[in-house]
Amino acid sequence: MELIDFLRETQAEVREAEDGEPFAERRFTDIVTRHMEEIGMTYEPQLMHFSRTVANANVRLSGYSVSEEQEQLDLFVSLYEGVDEVVQVPDTETKTAVEQCLRFLRLCAEGKLAARLDPSDEVRIFAELIQGMYDDLEQIRIYVLTDRVARTLQFKPREIAGKTVHLEVMDIARLHRHWSEGKPRDELVVDFTDVSGGPLPCVFVPGDGEDYDYALTAIPGEALRLLYEQFGARLLEANVRSFLSVKGKGVNAGIQTTLRSAPSRFMAYNNGIVMVADEMRLGEADGGVGGIAWLRGLQIVNGGQTTASIYFTKRKYPETDLSRVRVPAKIIVMKTEDPVKEESLVADISRFANTQNAVRQSDLSANKPFHVAVERLSLSVYCPDGRSRWFYERAAGSYNTMLSREGTTPAKLRKLKDEMPVARRITKTDLAKYLTAWDRRPDVVSRGSQKNFVQFMESLSGPDGGEAPQPDVAEFKQMIAKAKLYRDAQKLIRPMFPAFQANITAYAYSLLAERVGGRLDLERIWNAQGGSPQLMDQIARWAREVDQLLTRTANGRMISEWAKKSECRDAVFGATYSAVDETIPELRKR
Repeated sequence: MELIDFLRETQAEVREAEDGEPFAERRFTDIVTRHMEEIGMTYEPQLMHFSRTVANANVRLSGYSVSEEQEQLDLFVSLYEGVDEVVQVPDTETKTAVEQCLRFLRLCAEGKLAARLDPSDEVRIFAELIQGMYDDLEQIRIYVLTDRVARTLQFKPREIAGKTVHLEVMDIARLHRHWSEGKPRDELVVDFTDVSGGPLPCVFVPGDGEDYDYALTAIPGEALRLLYEQFGARLLEANVRSFLSVKGKGVNAGIQTTLRSAPSRFMAYNNGIVMVADEMRLGEADGGVGGIAWLRGLQIVNGGQTTASIYFTKRKYPETDLSRVRVPAKIIVMKTEDPVKEESLVADISRFANTQNAVRQSDLSANKPFHVAVERLSLSVYCPDGRSRWFYERAAGSYNTMLSREGTTPAKLRKLKDEMPVARRITKTDLAKYLTAWDRRPDVVSRGSQKNFVQFMESLSGPDGGEAPQPDVAEFKQMIAKAKLYRDAQKLIRPMFPAFQANITAYAYSLLAERVGGRLDLERIWNAQGGSPQLMDQIARWAREVDQLLTRTANGRMISEWAKKSECRDAVFGATYSAVDETIPELRKR
């Protein structure tokens, strides 16, 4: 798919919301930040539109992301134009957006913004959150998001209140590379001359007829720290990143202790890391031995705890001597040119490299029978119109891979898009969210797509830990009906509230399932490919009541954080709401 086609497809997805400005910009922000979350560039993004003049200067924010341990902060500011042609965005515009967002950050860090805002303003709560955690932040980034093409994707870092702030641009071309190639790791290129002074001595084993080559080496701790500083969570295999940020404190503590007290023993104590890469160039290391000079498309599939711990230990304890640290590494270089086979091989390497961790096994699950079965059904079950279908994206990027593989002529591509439009593409994390919300767990949905997905996969296990029965055609139609209803609710609710729409949607939808889910005729929703006006009115009414309840019970906390608590779920489900409209056509009689 060419960039122009991708741009127009993205605009169609934005306009599908039919909300008008400024909601089109919010929809664009949502699409881009969710993609960044999927590939590990950020963590559970939240939309928050803020554009005002403060102290005679413009201040802007479109969204944010705070890591669970509140050590990493990402701020997003959108430059959305709604263009249908590929056009450049001048650096002056992106720099202005950066400055406006930096101003927001500075005012928050210095405690000067919250006092200017009304106590009922949700931005005030966020400003107070930033002020409170600022001293403990390990990483701050500002991303400019735009549907145009930027000349500069990275600006020189800035200092705000004693912290370094990294500045990047996610433009439509960069987004296109991620989506069309299905391998965002293509951007990850490392030249070991730059990060460690020369090629790394290695033992290289060429694949003899295999679909991979193989190398063993030891990576200097400082080089690994630099790679994490440059690429962040993108360096780590996307499906396991949620564990890396919150789990294994004991392991991390042990790594940290070794780094600080016995760095020269690190090589002996640590199990090492496993990396995959798309391309490797060999060179001559010190002593005339063979070495790894350059890697493209690298990704750490095992050893994320080690990598992140090295980075954060050095940040927290600058006196840590990484010059004596070496990390054993196994590097697997992919040789297959079939993207589907490559995706499968990478998933298998990840799975077997992480066999010591049962939870990770459940997370690396694109090839689990449930997902394979849903994908198979999506390709064989037609919508009631008899010509269109839904597409289940079991593996990241498989939708675009399908378009590229089968849409070999303009006519074939147009026919494919008519049959399976992007609006009917469902990723496995999307489906997990819709079904978990229907199962009345909005608190789990509010914890983010990765954590929700892990819990969803655990719920699929049978009582003996085995695989759950695979869905049949009727169950597939019910799943799609639930998915479509959730998306319609999302579309309805997004323009109704200035912030926390995702939390309100999850709770309002779960409330619907809790109060009348057993009476709803899902087959009728499947046949209509959506809910009736009366049903959507009911969701809107309850969404307003849920919003008020969330604000009241949060007691000054960030609603996005409060919504993750089971206590919040209990408060919402235990409240009293307006009566159900018994004229809703989808409701079966009592």
